[in-house]
Amino acid sequence: MASDITQNLRAARAGDEAALEALYGQVYDELRTLARRQLRRLRGGPLQTTEVVNEAYLRLCKQVELGVKDRAHFYAVSARAMRQVLIDHFRSRNAEKRGGSERALTLDEGRVPVAERGAVLLDLDEALQRLATLDPRLARVVELKFFGGMTESQIGLALEVSERTVRGDWRKAKAWLSRALSEESGGER
Repeated sequence: MASDITQNLRAARAGDEAALEALYGQVYDELRTLARRQLRRLRGGPLQTTEVVNEAYLRLCKQVELGVKDRAHFYAVSARAMRQVLIDHFRSRNAEKRGGSERALTLDEGRVPVAERGAVLLDLDEALQRLATLDPRLARVVELKFFGGMTESQIGLALEVSERTVRGDWRKAKAWLSRALSEESGGER
């Protein structure tokens, strides 16, 4: 699957319409699954699965070299594209609303009111960017688990580490993000 995706991506970039259609057929169901998972977390959001899939697909096609090694790596690359689509959407939608109001910030989206989830997602993205400068693997674990909905096993395969390492990284990343987000909102957890 991975080599076919990479080959079709290269051919599509070169203008091969048949390769573009084949590529879309190969990744469409995978992207819909990822998009549905994310939109379920954001219950009540204005985005539709098809919109997210189409935008993520376009972003994947624009990458200079996708270099997908296997199914787990494809999920990892797609999770990043989904994150970018969602963050860009909420960033543009909430730009004027981001004033000084405090929000409850958490990795447990069930504890955040639906109306505030987009803003919380933006805050999480900013914190993840800071975490990535300190420990890129911790940030990737959060991205793959939270935005990609991947299991510890899938994350381990994608990052070429053990499940135990993923579990430890997830705990460390959650603790770091909890502190960072709490400080950002000016509140204590």
